[in-house]
Amino acid sequence: MIVLDVPAKLGYGPAGHSDVVPPNSDLNFLVELIGVQHALARVEPGQADPDAPKEFTVTESGLRHRILRPGNDQKPTLEDQVSVHYRGSLMDGRVFDSSYFRGEPLTVTVKNVIDGWGEGLTLIGEGGMIELVIPSKLGYGEEGYPPRVPANADLHFLVELQEILSE
Repeated sequence: MIVLDVPAKLGYGPAGHSDVVPPNSDLNFLVELIGVQHALARVEPGQADPDAPKEFTVTESGLRHRILRPGNDQKPTLEDQVSVHYRGSLMDGRVFDSSYFRGEPLTVTVKNVIDGWGEGLTLIGEGGMIELVIPSKLGYGEEGYPPRVPANADLHFLVELQEILSE
């Protein structure tokens, strides 16, 4: 066990924390380590085709995309369950979510994702990779996805379609 003494300036400071921690309170913790969970190995995105387009295509909905690797001829429908790797960031480059970082792909039904993803995933086949710039209205909209995605945020995604699990 270890005792941690945290001065107020490194804790909640002058704001305190609700009714539990008064303003400018030093904190004292007794910590016991009961186990260690090792992180999964990070995965890096695959390579884009050397002849992948440099320019984005814009769909009628306003989705901007570049197909970096088309994949095979099997493209998912909105009803399909798929396995994908992805990295999502705000337009300033701050990453808010990444299956690559977690080391394992996400399994999801295409119709249950944000609209920009759903539209983008149907453009590539298994093994494909697509870069998406998703306008707010096709992403999380006015609500955002607090605390990671602010309201009305346009989003940037790199998505790799690993496998279509249902057809």
